[in-house]
This record gives sequence, C-alpha cells and structure tokens, in this order.
Amino acid sequence: MKQKIFLLFLSALPFFAMAQKKITVSGYVKDVKTGEALISASVYISNEKRGTTTNSYGFYSISVTQADSIGIVISYQGYTPQLFTVSGFTDQTLDYNLLEKPNDLNEVIVSSARNNNNISKVRMSVINIPMKQIKALPAIAGETDILKILQLLPGVQSGKEGTTGFYVRGGNSDQNLVQLDEATVYNPNHLFGLFSTFNTNAINSVTLIKGGFPAQYGGRLSSILDVTMKEGNKKKFSGEGGIGTISVNLTLEGPIKKNKSSYIISARRTFFDLITKTVIPKNKNNTTYSFYDINGKVNFELGKKDKLYLSFFTGLDDAKYAGASSLNYKINFGNSTAIARWNHLFNNKLFSNTSFIYNDYHLSLLTTQDKYYSQLYTGIKDVNFKTDFSYFPSSSHSIKAGFNYAYSTLFPSTTSAKVPRSGNINKPNLDSIEKQYSSIVAFYINDDITVSEKLGTSLGVRVPVFIKSDITYTTVEPRATIKYQLDDATSIKVAYTIMNQFQHLVPSSTASLPTDIWISSSRIVKPQTSQQIALGLFKNFKDNVYEASIEGYYKTMNNQVLFKEGAQSIQQTAIDTKLTFGNGQSYGAELFVKKNAGKLTGWVSYTLSWAYQQFDSLNYGKQFPFAYDKRHNLSIVAILDLTKKWTLSAAFVFTSGGAYTLPTGRAGVYGDGSLYDGTYNDYTARNNYRYRDYNRLDLSARYHWASKIFGKKYQSELVISVYNIYNRSNPYFIYLTKDPVTKNIKVIQVSLLPIIPGISYNFKF
Repeated sequence: MKQKIFLLFLSALPFFAMAQKKITVSGYVKDVKTGEALISASVYISNEKRGTTTNSYGFYSISVTQADSIGIVISYQGYTPQLFTVSGFTDQTLDYNLLEKPNDLNEVIVSSARNNNNISKVRMSVINIPMKQIKALPAIAGETDILKILQLLPGVQSGKEGTTGFYVRGGNSDQNLVQLDEATVYNPNHLFGLFSTFNTNAINSVTLIKGGFPAQYGGRLSSILDVTMKEGNKKKFSGEGGIGTISVNLTLEGPIKKNKSSYIISARRTFFDLITKTVIPKNKNNTTYSFYDINGKVNFELGKKDKLYLSFFTGLDDAKYAGASSLNYKINFGNSTAIARWNHLFNNKLFSNTSFIYNDYHLSLLTTQDKYYSQLYTGIKDVNFKTDFSYFPSSSHSIKAGFNYAYSTLFPSTTSAKVPRSGNINKPNLDSIEKQYSSIVAFYINDDITVSEKLGTSLGVRVPVFIKSDITYTTVEPRATIKYQLDDATSIKVAYTIMNQFQHLVPSSTASLPTDIWISSSRIVKPQTSQQIALGLFKNFKDNVYEASIEGYYKTMNNQVLFKEGAQSIQQTAIDTKLTFGNGQSYGAELFVKKNAGKLTGWVSYTLSWAYQQFDSLNYGKQFPFAYDKRHNLSIVAILDLTKKWTLSAAFVFTSGGAYTLPTGRAGVYGDGSLYDGTYNDYTARNNYRYRDYNRLDLSARYHWASKIFGKKYQSELVISVYNIYNRSNPYFIYLTKDPVTKNIKVIQVSLLPIIPGISYNFKF
C-alpha cells in the first residue's frame, strides 16, 4: 500500500512542478504616438492581484505562476489603461503602448486598472508629478515651472517670495540633490531664483523623494529631485513652442530611424535684454539681464538588448547693474552637463545601466563701489562614472546594486582691492585659484522583498568613501522601509535612513546678492550627517480615484555649516577658519489628499512642522529656529477640464511666517554720528521674530484649439494667468530705519511681487 502511495506521489510530481513553475513577463511601456518611455507606469497581473512599475527607461520585469492565460493591466496617470490577456506557459517579452486620454474623457474603468502604487509599493515619502498636471497649473507671468509646483507639496517649504528655492523637512537648499538625467544641477535657477532652469517641454518625468531613500541615491541629506528628459519622438517629426511675457521657447524632435532612434532639441531664451538694447540708448542702458537654456538628447537601439542615450544641458544667466549710488555689479552663473548612458538587457530578469557624466558649474560675481571692488568665484567640475544592475529573481524579489565613482574639482575664490587706474578688472584666472580636489567612491545594494500579500520590505545599504589628499571618510548608510497592507486600499509604512553629504554650500548671512560658495569636506569641515525615521498611513477611496496619506517624521542633522558671527567674507586660503559647525533637528506631520480622475483633479497638502538649529558659537549656544521654520503650510490645487477647449486651474498657498532676526535693544552712539545711523543695535537672540503669515491665490485659464496650416494640423493654446490675484503684500524682508524727526526706530516691510498678469501663446505640431 505504501509503495502504491509513493508511486502515485512520484507520478504527480511533474504536474505539481508545472503548477508551481514560474515564467517571466518583461518589456517596455511607451507612449503610442511618440514611442516615449513611460516612467513608473503600473504593470498589474490580475490573476495574482499584484504588479510592478517601470523603471527610468520604461522597462519592467515580473515573474508569475504558469497558467493557461495571464491577465495584464497597464496603466499610467493621464493615459487610457489597457487590459491584455496573454499565454502563460513560457517567458514573454511584451512591449505595450498607451494612448493619452483626451481632456473630456470621463473615466468608467474597473478599479484594478487604476494605479494603486501608493498602497501596494513599499516606497514612501515619494511623489511623482505628471507633466500634464505641471503644465496645467498657474505660475508667474505664464511661465510653468517645475520647482514652483514642488513648493505646493507636503514637507516642502518655499524660500523667499517668488523664488524657486525649496527646503525639505527642515533641511537647507544645498541638501537637495537635483538631477537631470542623472547629472547634478547645482543651481537650478534663472533670474535670481524667479524661474527654474527646467524647460517643461523637454521633460518626461519628475519625482521627489523626501525619505526612505533607495540605496542608489546619496550625497545629500534632505531630498532627491529626479528629473528625466524626453527621448524624442520615434514615430514622426514634431515640435512645440511658445512665446510669453518673459521668454520664448522651441522644441523639435523626431526619428533618426523610425521606431529605432530619435532626437530632441529644446531651447528657451528671455528677450528682455534684446528689447532694452533697441529701445534704450547705450549710455543709459545701465541694467541688463538675460538667460537661456538648451536641452538635447539622442538615443539609439543598438539591438534588441542594447540602447544608447546621449544628452546634454546648458543654461546661463548674465546680469549687469549700474546704480546711481555708485554701486555696480556683474553676475554670471550657469550649469553645463554631458551624459552618455548605455542600457543592456542580459536576459528578461537582469537589466543594467552604465553612465558617464561630465558636469561644469560656475558663479562669478563682481561688485564695485567708489574706488573698490570685490570679486567672488565659485565653481565645480565633476567627472562621474557609475553602473548599476537590476535583478528580478522572482515575483516577490528584486535587487538593485551598483558602483559609483566621482572626481570633483572645486574653485572657491574671493578677492577685494582698489579698482585699477585703467578701470579694467580682470576676470578670475582659474589656474591661479587654490583648488579643492576630492573623490567619492560608493557601493550600494538594495533588496525589495515581498514577504507575503500584506508584508513587504526594502532593505539597503550604501557605503560612500570620501577621499582627499589629507583625509578619508568612510561611512555606512543603512536604508530600510517596511510596508504592511491592511487591505486592498490601506497600508502602513515605516522608513529609516542615514545620509551623508560631502559638499557644502556655505550661505552668507550678510549679503543680499547670491554670494554662497561651495566647499568640500576637509579635516575641519566634517561631512554632514542625517538620520530620519518616518511613519505613514496610506489610504485610497472610490476605486483609487482619491488617494490620501498622513506621514510623521523626525530628523536629526549633524555638522551643519554656517559662518561665524561677524564673518562677512571668505578668504581664499582660510575658508575653514571662518566657519562654525552645529546640529539641527526637525519633525512634523504631512497630510496629502489627491484626486486622480475625472474632470476635476488636484490635491490638498498640509504640513505641521518644526525645525531648529544649535551652534556653540552662535546665539550663546542656545537652540534657535531655522530661517525656513514655518509652523503651518497649506496648499490647495485644482485643475478643471471644463470643456474640450477650456482648462481652468487655481493654486492657493498659506504659510506661517519664517524666522528672522531683530535687535532686542539699542543704545545711542555718542554725538549721534553717522556710525550705526546714530544707534547701536543689540542682537542677543538669533531668528527671534517672525514674518507675518504669507498667502496668495494664483489663477490660470487655458484655451486649446486645433488649426491647419499648409494642410497640416497643429494644436494651439492661449494661456492667461494671474499671480497673486488679490494683490497681497507678502513680506520679502524686513529692515530697520530711524525716523528723522522723532528719532524712533521703525520696522519697514519690503514686498516683492504684487498682482502679476501674464499671457502666453503655445503651439504643437
């Protein structure tokens, strides 16, 4: 009897093995009209009620149990979901193409077709912003801007009025790693921060990571802004452009070889300087400002398993001011990058990417007053090589590992002297600047494991090694995120991360011009370090039409860098001696509610937060608020597809006032002389006062229509926008002055941006 049972068991083994056998489905998800890769598109296996997402190149891979047929749902926000049934006996290589939804399409789609990655994926503190939403929102003077949109997200504090500076979870601006096609953009701003350097027509995707950082990212404490350029239309020649109140732009793209290779070139330039040159005589043309940026990219399919991407970016700002008070300045700053990337698909489970990146950033500032001048130069040149591998051993397991080497040259310099008799001041000689050389070698591995239907983990470690001629820092950065899914629409997540930063932007506390300077770590300047823990509850409603989350976080930051009290300038050979070092901490809660489908979409974001710093040599060693510590931060964003032709949008912002310093006492100066304007101010506390609350409402209306020229169709769009529609005088900065009659001290508020209407015309063919 036992022998019969044993023989029966043996005979059943092949069927048991077949029932358990896994196959792998892999491929790319693209836009059907352009062939553009769709990043973070959802690939959902309906048989097993689980899925995956595409990577930065639109590639996906997932292992599933062998079956007669497999149901696959492909979805991406702003596109019509597709449902497919494929054979489930052998490995499949399947590419999918999605069609962008028209504005007037009302969604009536089964819930499984809608993306629920915010619930099912382990990642947290991550926000993807669809380009369609970015382009629909209002901005200053009709210029849609990526960094302005980031300021409407939870956990992100804005900088000065009208600027694109952003501060994440209590961190400084230099603690945000801004990447364009993997290349670092050290100053992503135009017009002193009024606009960013990112031309939205050239951008494919935008992702902000605030915590739970995957191990492939490092070098910054607070956030990662990952911006990916378009690849170019692989189907046909096309273009888009526009002219607005501030600038003109043009983007051209098309196939080099249809469906195999493509190109894109995008350029933008302001025209203020061109107008002033023609209108104002040369001898009276004392103030000029110009900026431009150019993006370019080509890509080639070298075979079924190899792809090559070549891209570049350059942006430059140039300004000159000659004042009646004899104060003059010239400023020139910009970024240039060149990137070569090679994708290789070893098999349907192993994907690799190798990148070579060159980066060149500089800022040059010259100020003159009376017979003296001051000249500052800060620059960074990077050469970066990295390679990483993505391995998908099973449906519940994915591994990402890699290696990164970066060699940096920093150029910190400042000089002050008398203006030569000739009046000509030579530009900084880079060869004579005492350069700072350093290297960073980093190894990392990240392992995503689905333990069960409810439990998932992402465990990783990054080991960066900073190398300078006289010092080496080796650090270990563990990363861990855990997700527990309560049901199909609810999950809880917790994340812990350690980050290190080896390059520092030292902010000037006295100058109103952008005199911040980049320096590298040294024996004196230790690497900045942060530890962050975050806990979140994520919930979707009405078949994933609505998504909501609430996250709490606590972050500590060590070796923060500021100037010592009274240090007003940087000496080329003694930078380290003028700095002071301290610690920071921040904590808070972030609420985010978003509507993803229907004619009306948008979100509500609210952040309650605290951020403090403490330096032994500042503020008598007492803790003080961070300059951008704003207790309450509320944003309400709405986009309405009113008709096929009309799209309306609105953005309302309310924040508590940031911190600033005022004197706590004053004493008269003998003889009421000109020194201190007759008064000596006593500063006993740092950031001891608050600006008044900030709020504004921006509106935008877009009218779309189709036309023909020479028998060819093209799309047109007229954009009318109003920034700060009720003309609120929000605080830009505060200064003290003395009434000449009463001799009393008065506090004066300066406001920057009143109501600003804008109009622009855009076209697409």
